[in-house]
Amino acid sequence: METNEYILSVCKAARDAAPLMARASAKERTDALTATAGLLRRRSAEILRENEKDLASPAVPAKMLDRLRLTEKRIEMISDALLELCRLPDPLGRGECWTRPNGLTISKVSVPLGVVAMIYEARPNVTADAAALCIKTGNAAVLRGGKEAINTNRVIVRLLREALAEAGLPEDGVSLVDDVTREGSTALMNMRGYVDVLVPRGGAGLIRSVVENARVPVIETGAGNCHVYVDASADPETAVRITVNAKVSRPSVCNSAESLLVHSAAAGAFLPLFEKAAADCGVELRVCPRTREILGSSTRANVVLADEEDFYTEYNDLIMSVKIVNSVEEAIGHINKYGTHHSDAIVTRDIASAETFQRGVDSAAVYVNASTRFTDGGEFGFGAELGISTQKLHARGPMGLEALTSVKYLVCGNGQIRQ
Repeated sequence: METNEYILSVCKAARDAAPLMARASAKERTDALTATAGLLRRRSAEILRENEKDLASPAVPAKMLDRLRLTEKRIEMISDALLELCRLPDPLGRGECWTRPNGLTISKVSVPLGVVAMIYEARPNVTADAAALCIKTGNAAVLRGGKEAINTNRVIVRLLREALAEAGLPEDGVSLVDDVTREGSTALMNMRGYVDVLVPRGGAGLIRSVVENARVPVIETGAGNCHVYVDASADPETAVRITVNAKVSRPSVCNSAESLLVHSAAAGAFLPLFEKAAADCGVELRVCPRTREILGSSTRANVVLADEEDFYTEYNDLIMSVKIVNSVEEAIGHINKYGTHHSDAIVTRDIASAETFQRGVDSAAVYVNASTRFTDGGEFGFGAELGISTQKLHARGPMGLEALTSVKYLVCGNGQIRQ
């Protein structure tokens, strides 16, 4: 079967399943998620075997291995996230109602989007999270993961389809596109009339390709060039702890901090402490000349001079750019120029600086005295997430259940006609 014909067949099946998913009761949708959570735990050995096949591929870059790797603990976490979704209120049918002077009663209610397609890269937990969010919201999901995780994704989707059937829902409520070629992605981007919305999740190149080439509506998720700004009043030890966590706890993910800005008044006390902590964690620092001067001749080999491109870069690795600024306003300007409108943080003891920073930084999540690593659907109480939207229309930030719904107006009368 040719690529276009194959993708069309998958999307047609999803389109046929979408009305059945939309009409499913809250209990049926919850039963499907509960069944999936149980299958993931009971058949974790099968999942891990397939995951090992993906990890063994010589084509997988070393820095991608952490995103790709599953463990018993990570499978348990995926299962727990699905059960957390089950406990959240039903997102469908909610809204408001009012009556017009002519007697018409108008209800605005939340409804599924329809067929939600997703093109994403190596993290196989995204397969379970995205499918689960679609099931909970009564959508049909068409998932096209990267070639790096194809074996893991196949087994996870197989379990999801088993759970849907067990709950009396159509198996095609969740489908995996097995074609991981560029042609397969392009075909999916062009399924106008079959796909209601397409969500890209991955590196800047993937997202840019989808946004520029798709003929179906796209919710743009963003690459994560996230910043931590250490203000003049910041406690140095607190600032070191937050910055190290933001960079080191999981450097391959989009909410990891890639750039550090330091107020000139804090630089002398903070930077030597941070440089030692960074070196202990194996972090390479790419620094401005003022930072290099403060660190002096005792600077370790992990510190090199940055060029401008470093400040634009999402490393997804143990690398961080560092720049000294003279004010919170300069920090805001730098972030809005070089950042990706994802997640940025200020460490400060000054309320006015905190408020200025939160008002001025144009990002989906703006933190005061906390790590950027909290930008996550689970941490926000959403149970799971489809991705982090950095656009401003429809959805922004971690996309949970609400982001996968639209609205419908239900209008009831008793014979009214418009004069």
